[in-house]
Amino acid sequence: MTISADELLTTTRSVRKRLDLTRPVPMGLVRECLEIALQAPTGGNAQGWHWIVVTDAARRKAIGDYYGRSWRRYYDSESSAGNLFQDDPARSVAQRRVSDSAAYLADRMGEVPVLVMACITVPGGLPEGNQAGLWGSLLPAAWSYMLAARARGLGTAWTTLHLAYEGEIAELLGIPGDVRQGVLVPTAYYTGETFRPASRQPLDEVLHLDHW
Repeated sequence: MTISADELLTTTRSVRKRLDLTRPVPMGLVRECLEIALQAPTGGNAQGWHWIVVTDAARRKAIGDYYGRSWRRYYDSESSAGNLFQDDPARSVAQRRVSDSAAYLADRMGEVPVLVMACITVPGGLPEGNQAGLWGSLLPAAWSYMLAARARGLGTAWTTLHLAYEGEIAELLGIPGDVRQGVLVPTAYYTGETFRPASRQPLDEVLHLDHW
């Protein structure tokens, strides 16, 4: 696949309904994407990240079960994607589409052939106050992984609802106590050919020059 940097950055979407749940993903391809992810910035060059790639069917199912339980609570909450922007007809339609596709993935998370979990070592526990420095040393790398996957014909989605069961999943996967989970990225080949840029707020509605 040949794709420009701009197209890659504007068409890497959260893929849910178009994940191919039946086609195996070669571990070598996942490793290529992770090698690229390791080039992302990290505070102090500490490189405290760890990557757990789950392909075992039983473990994937268990993680999927936890994710589904968390999804059902989230779906009924006021902050659920489908409940946002109800007073904006245009945005509410998009939100319902997002909620519908998220529900589809939640029901099938355990069937996705590869689950990639990005984690980071936190020796003294999570810091109080603003944690941007900590997560800023992990999450850009996870996004780089997703971009690299898209360039190789793989679909991914950014998910965090599993964190409601972080302790249980840590026990399931043998994650040490000083390692925290940041994001769960389901990974599979995608079906279809094209992705389009998403509808976003106009830049001038969110841009502030020199002051708020």
